[in-house]
Amino acid sequence: MRRVRLQNTGCGTATGAALAFVAGFVDAAAFIALTGLFTAHVTGNFVLIGAELVARSTGVLAKLLALPVFVGAVAGARVLALLLERQGRAPLPWLLAVELGLLAGFGLCGTLAAPLGAADGAPAIAVGMLAVAAMGLQNAIGRLSLGHLAPTTVMTVSVSQAVIDATDLVLRRAEDRDQTRRRFLRVLPAIAAFAAGALCGAFGIAHLAFGCVVLPLGILMALVILAVAPAEANAAP
Repeated sequence: MRRVRLQNTGCGTATGAALAFVAGFVDAAAFIALTGLFTAHVTGNFVLIGAELVARSTGVLAKLLALPVFVGAVAGARVLALLLERQGRAPLPWLLAVELGLLAGFGLCGTLAAPLGAADGAPAIAVGMLAVAAMGLQNAIGRLSLGHLAPTTVMTVSVSQAVIDATDLVLRRAEDRDQTRRRFLRVLPAIAAFAAGALCGAFGIAHLAFGCVVLPLGILMALVILAVAPAEANAAP
């Protein structure tokens, strides 16, 4: 059986930044369009669910469903990756393609169902869960195939590490200055790209509705194409 390298050597900082942009874009766009639903991570939804105990709002059902959908997407990504590895195929292009399909479904269903109506209505929940599944898959991709890159969906740890490294560099307290600088430069593009994606997603959904999803779809399509050739090279006998 052919062995497949999980880390695609053809994927570098630019890939991580591109995925971070997609995550920021989708998270901001969905948050606005779906009454406060976080899609790229579930921590925010936990907080919003807790807030329901104090002050009732709308969309709590979608927030409750986000966790099992997110978990299911990650589990599905793992199963698919294992099946592909067993066949001697690199998982990365296929996982990216599935994310592309889910995100396309988010944009298409959002466009066809607009206006979505109540946040806990069937159309809004269906559209929201497609985005949650897409981002759950991207979280899995970061762990399964791109573990050598900075996280692309949750920036809390990355921002904390970047601040620590920047402080150590300025104060000359880093034990290994070169390693600290490399780590800082590794996470900085992802942080900046996520922030840029969030801004674009917010303005995009406000002015173009779900049609704005064309931008992250184009980015994912480019990443799928770029991942195919290195994946075939890595799947050598």
